[in-house]
Amino acid sequence: MKENGARPSEKWLRERISLRRFADRPLNREDVDWIVEGAMRAPTAGNMMLYSIILITDPAKKQVLSETCDHQPFIAKAPLVAVFLADYQRWFDYYRNSGVDAYCLERGLEFRGPDEADLLLACSDALIAAQNAVIAAESRGIGSCYIGDIMENYERHRELLDLPAWVFPLAMLCFGYYPEGERPAPRPRFDRKYIAFAEQYQRLSPEELDEMLAGRAAAFSPSNPYGVHNYGQWMYAQKTGAQFSAEMARSVRAALKNWRGEPILPKPFSKRLG
Repeated sequence: MKENGARPSEKWLRERISLRRFADRPLNREDVDWIVEGAMRAPTAGNMMLYSIILITDPAKKQVLSETCDHQPFIAKAPLVAVFLADYQRWFDYYRNSGVDAYCLERGLEFRGPDEADLLLACSDALIAAQNAVIAAESRGIGSCYIGDIMENYERHRELLDLPAWVFPLAMLCFGYYPEGERPAPRPRFDRKYIAFAEQYQRLSPEELDEMLAGRAAAFSPSNPYGVHNYGQWMYAQKTGAQFSAEMARSVRAALKNWRGEPILPKPFSKRLG
């Protein structure tokens, strides 16, 4: 059925926002199951499903996450928090159970643990699943907000969520019903000519960059707590150069070091057999 000339699926894409204020009621079981089913029907590399999802409703755990994920109180109030994990642990546990180490020894092959390329592939799987969950939720009037800060404080989150070596918390989503009568308008995006290119990458000129960001730059105020003089400096101070970005970089480096290091598996599953 069309609504105001648009198909419902078009509205889910065009009107979706990052929702940070939810109706004060839990999600029903049927809707939670639909969100998970939507995630699990996402495209996945070789049908390996290199991700796992942790569904969190425990108030104490949500409170911790609201503090460790850059102090955002609304996380604690979300009816459902879902952490999407890049997960290669499951496959390597299965390889162990299947005697892959013995097979490699018989054939004179190197048995290796997952490397950085495997992590990136698992990250792709996890993010695709997460976005499928977002659209599935929208189809039932459930809003969501991505929390990239789950990549911060790796050691704390690893302990909180009991994550083994080859599992990385890539994205977190807060889900909840839209408040009755409240649906803010979506924020504008850049013009597609700056984003979608034909056949090859196009690096933008200084003039094109200024044109792309003209609307946002017009709202910049010289009176700001960062002591910056233009919108580009403000964005760097607020985002790229901010303390939370430095912590995220440190945290990801720690996760990569753990991914490449001694895994929590018997010796035959060390990073390189030798």
